[in-house]
Amino acid sequence: MSEHFDERGRARMVDVGQKPETARCAVATGRVTMTRETGERILSGAVAKGDVLQIARIAAIAGLKRTPELVPLCHPIRVTGVDIDLSVALDPEPAVSITATVRAFDRTGAEMEALCAVAIAGLTIYDMCKGQDRTMVISDILLEKKSGGASGAFVRSP
Repeated sequence: MSEHFDERGRARMVDVGQKPETARCAVATGRVTMTRETGERILSGAVAKGDVLQIARIAAIAGLKRTPELVPLCHPIRVTGVDIDLSVALDPEPAVSITATVRAFDRTGAEMEALCAVAIAGLTIYDMCKGQDRTMVISDILLEKKSGGASGAFVRSP
């Protein structure tokens, strides 16, 4: 039986009240692949809707704050810091790489917030560039590492 279901099989939010508060950190990544022209337009600031990377960064931060509203059994946590890194590469494949680092001090981890930030950044990039490139693909959203809590550290193997 999963912790997210009671003895009768009903969904429930796990009680974390007895867990100690600790420093937590989670890093998630993802990417948006696109045509070369779209990548060049993002780099040069020539996208009609504005500065794609700055808007995606703001959207990622706003999105991670809403994680418990979007993921039904996710606890709200006290986020203490966020870094959103976005980089555009044209070779070997035009893409924007997204990295979200979320730090918190709470009873449960920041993994979902980091993953949500990456997803929202990707969706924002798509939204801002879809007028010129509907072939974009949001992909490879994954947890790279996390620290803190009873389960200890996790680092994705290469």
